Amino acid sequence: MESSPEGSVPRARAPIKCPSTCEDVDQLRTPSVSSQEFIDFKRKATTIVEEYFSTDDVAATANELRELRVPCYHYYFVKKLVSVAMDRHDREKEMAAVLLSSLYNDVIDRPQVYKGFCKLTESCDDLSIDTPDAVDILAVFVARAIIDDILPPVFLAKQLPCLPDGCKGAEVIHRAEKSYLSVPHHGEIILQRWGGIKNITVEEAKAKIVDILEEYLAAGDTAEAFRCIRDLKIPFFHHDLVKRAVVLAIERGGEAEGRILDFIKSASHEGVINESQIIKGFNRMIDSVDDLTLDVPNARCLLKSIILKASSEGWLCASSVKPLGPEPKKAVEDDAAVKKLKAKAVSIIQEYFLTGDIIESVSRLEAENKSCSPSVNAIFVKKLIIAAMDRKNREKEMASVLLCSLCMPPEHVVAGFHLLIDAAEDAALDNPAIVEDLAMFFARSVVDEVIAPSDLEAMEEEASRRKVAGSPGMLALRNAHALLGAKLSAERILRYWGGGGTGKAGWELSEVKEKVSKLLQEYDCGGGVREACRCIKELGMPFFHHEVVKKALVSIIEKRGKGERLWGLLDECYGRGLITPNQMIKGFERVADCVDDLALDVPDAREQLRCYVERAKKGGWLDASFSIARPGQAPVPDGNGIAACS
Repeated sequence: MESSPEGSVPRARAPIKCPSTCEDVDQLRTPSVSSQEFIDFKRKATTIVEEYFSTDDVAATANELRELRVPCYHYYFVKKLVSVAMDRHDREKEMAAVLLSSLYNDVIDRPQVYKGFCKLTESCDDLSIDTPDAVDILAVFVARAIIDDILPPVFLAKQLPCLPDGCKGAEVIHRAEKSYLSVPHHGEIILQRWGGIKNITVEEAKAKIVDILEEYLAAGDTAEAFRCIRDLKIPFFHHDLVKRAVVLAIERGGEAEGRILDFIKSASHEGVINESQIIKGFNRMIDSVDDLTLDVPNARCLLKSIILKASSEGWLCASSVKPLGPEPKKAVEDDAAVKKLKAKAVSIIQEYFLTGDIIESVSRLEAENKSCSPSVNAIFVKKLIIAAMDRKNREKEMASVLLCSLCMPPEHVVAGFHLLIDAAEDAALDNPAIVEDLAMFFARSVVDEVIAPSDLEAMEEEASRRKVAGSPGMLALRNAHALLGAKLSAERILRYWGGGGTGKAGWELSEVKEKVSKLLQEYDCGGGVREACRCIKELGMPFFHHEVVKKALVSIIEKRGKGERLWGLLDECYGRGLITPNQMIKGFERVADCVDDLALDVPDAREQLRCYVERAKKGGWLDASFSIARPGQAPVPDGNGIAACS
């Protein structure tokens, strides 16, 4: 949010209030000013607006408006500024929005801003004559004013009954509410509509916020810190500054805590950070306090103390923030192990993203988590995916490959996904694309058989009991189901981030089939089982391991009892978990589907397949209910072909 212009005395930005009825708006006029003075004001206001669009000088504009000394007619300046900007380019529209934010409560009082927008909606029919898309432009101005906290959200509900049915002003209200303020990530979308916030990225904004707080703690220069905050021109993101400031206060304590709280208090009183952003920042802090307790065990108590202190000093309404809730039960796992992993997980992940060394990363994690603690694994999964979501597709693909290579128990991965779902709403403030990213990670984990489809359904059932239907976590789970239900979903999901964990384009299926054929031939000609398993794993396509089963089984049938080496390879892959039961079943099903074609070259192919199915059932590869019978196929007769696979 822009602050008061240079040279003006900053005033506290109090909570927004608005006239309670339409008649109250008209009562804002002060009768001591003559109509001639109003005519003079209109003429001078028009000149000020034109000069502002030429000079882009907020401070000079504020001083000129203040010198007119008729604040009771400032609503007309609001109306004139917006109506002139509506007929110009995006640059002037953005300048108008910035100026209103700068003058709010320092030069133009809240009721005057409210009345100015009332007059704009009332005159929208006239404005449409010169500006055909006036409804859409004015709807954006209304939404922008609400986002910038210079117009209360209740304006929409209170102004609508004051407008005639079917008028364009009513369309403005409906469009502002439905098309702009109700869509996901509407704050960022609206603020960037006309090229605002200097195209700063979320990562850059977060880095600058950290720098501002660190410099303030080092130098203690409040005025300089406020100037830097204003220069960022990202009022919708001030909640992140509040959250990070509170985290610093909790982590450092003592004198630093007192200085940081005084900083937020001053920022609130001087209007640098508005009340809604402070509340939002504290709510985000409450959502993530359990994670902070891993580093600061008494973080919950410290946060509660900070909230009580802020409330007693009057710069935080305690009733507006979320309840802190009871302290969660302590985990049975060793807290020291959890803290140790939390401290080293970031290092492991960052090094992996730099080197791509899966074996080293797996080894380091196993060394840190020798007992295979579920909570430790869950935290690592959460940190791995959060780190990847903040990076490019290469790192997202690498994270998926590492997750598949870790061979964690599915319940540990599911626990990590639950942590991500719980943190999704908070993370969405930093990552607008979190729903799409999480959905793809969930879907990819099913394709890679890290978790089963039933695990995904159980996650959705559990989340539906704790989360609202439109929360980012719930949306991500539903999107994951949709991705998995699409045609050729496995191949599409695998290639979404490039495939292979290297940032290169994924292989064509024909290439993968050729690689599978070659590795089976090399192994059958005397290759080592460890090398064969390594080659299968390095394909990086666990969802396609049924191709290994199919080709190996076809080769075994063609060899008529001389394929024991390949059968032993399948047994080794299954025993290591490299080929999962689902992939094993799918491989046998594919052979059953093509057994009639195979029988043209190997007459007893169906009898051999039946024999190998029974053998696989005895080995635990296949469920006892598995059958090779297919619709339209004749039953397999009992024959002597069974001897071929004994």
